[in-house]
Amino acid sequence: MKMDKFKLYGCLGIMAMALTMSSCSDDDNSGTSQSGVNWTTNGGIKACDHLLFTADGDANVNDNGTQIGNGDQEFVFTGKQTIKKGTYILKGWVYIADGAELTIEPGTVIKGDKQTKASLIAERGGKLIAQGTATEPIVFTSEEAKGNRRPGDWGGIIICGKAKNNKSEMQIEGGPRTKHGGNDDADNSGVLSYVRIEFAGYPFQTDQEINGLTLGSVGSGTKIDHVQVSYTNDDSYEWFGGTVNCKYLVAYKGWDDDFDTDNGFSGKVQFGLSVRDSKIADVSQSNSFESDNNADGSNSEPHTSAVFSNMTLVGPMATDASFVNDASYINGGNYYPNNGSSLGKFQAAMHIRRDTHLNCFNSVAIGWPIGIIIDNEKGDTQGAATAGNLKLENIWLANVNAVGTDFNKIYVDGLYNYETKQVDESQPSFSSTFFKAQSGNKFYEAATGWFDTTGYIPTSGSPLLSAAAFTNSLLSGFDQVSYIGAFAAGDTWLDGWTNFDPQNTDY
Repeated sequence: MKMDKFKLYGCLGIMAMALTMSSCSDDDNSGTSQSGVNWTTNGGIKACDHLLFTADGDANVNDNGTQIGNGDQEFVFTGKQTIKKGTYILKGWVYIADGAELTIEPGTVIKGDKQTKASLIAERGGKLIAQGTATEPIVFTSEEAKGNRRPGDWGGIIICGKAKNNKSEMQIEGGPRTKHGGNDDADNSGVLSYVRIEFAGYPFQTDQEINGLTLGSVGSGTKIDHVQVSYTNDDSYEWFGGTVNCKYLVAYKGWDDDFDTDNGFSGKVQFGLSVRDSKIADVSQSNSFESDNNADGSNSEPHTSAVFSNMTLVGPMATDASFVNDASYINGGNYYPNNGSSLGKFQAAMHIRRDTHLNCFNSVAIGWPIGIIIDNEKGDTQGAATAGNLKLENIWLANVNAVGTDFNKIYVDGLYNYETKQVDESQPSFSSTFFKAQSGNKFYEAATGWFDTTGYIPTSGSPLLSAAAFTNSLLSGFDQVSYIGAFAAGDTWLDGWTNFDPQNTDY
């Protein structure tokens, strides 16, 4: 194909020259260079080894610029570059290509452009290195002024790798071109540490949404810890396959699910907090955990078999004493984005379905309409539970209307018949019976005395503090603490880098 003729400025923005027509392929095997700037195409998209621009347009490439991307809807970064501490605008879908590395300094603020639903996408073989600190986190947020920020103001962060999933090579959800998957479970896609992602997520089309943080086949060589996703317009976190381990995650007032696991994700996750806004729930029914082996519920390997421990899941009934689980109440409140997103109802702390082998230990969930759903509509998730292929142990529930139900959008704790599609309320649900039979699981009417005024940090006398058990072999490699849930009494791992009022923050 032929490259367009365009004018390039060097890194200091003071030299310009007309470039001659140059033939190049979609695989970056040729390009033009001037003053150290190399332009090519990649998959038919303009690509450059420099990332910063002073304004829209290829001629405005400048390492002192504050715009990430050339302003096109899609732009490919092919170089290795460090973004210095400062404030930047991200425009369009910016791909970090195979072999490219983007490093972001601590204290940097990157605002996503609303018009282009800006997203930052690390492709297979590319690396995003965002290592913040507790005192200088890296913040990805909305470009809108404080008071006007809404879920879905921009796209989000997508990281894709070469680890295994159970569908081989997969197209990432949400619209971008990127594929993920391979055979390198130790693959390294970079670092996300002490990072906030705010007002992201976008409904590209039905069941094709960009999440706050999307992880596609990300390998265990990648470092992910101390990440807060707030007010996303879809899931806060979604893993599609992969083996990456994560620690210290916060999902704050998201739209759909907090922690969504699919397609063979088999990593370890420890210490996570989710808190819901009682006015925001998705039309698909919002859960804290949602887990599938895959969309078909097929018995495909590797199974979704992630191991979670020390999670605290705070539902709408715990944050709002007036909560009513219907459309008249769940209206988006002050955060309704008016972008086509549909509202629905809250459902379960854990919706486990479609043949997943998810595991969760030493965790606490309060204020959800339903505690646990083990759903057998597709695949044999209930059979997996009975056979011991999924473990739910040392989980405490409080302030739930039903300990368990067996099917999506069923709110009554009764045994569900998948042939007649009827609920037998004279018998407890499979999910409730299974949950109560597992080691260490408990159900309480209320979480009296468990937490301080935050609603999630235990009091000094909380019964949660001595309730943990790490005897199961699946917990090998986890930090062995004495408490269930995400926190010890007076714990400080949230301090400095998190923000629970991003709407009113000056950026």
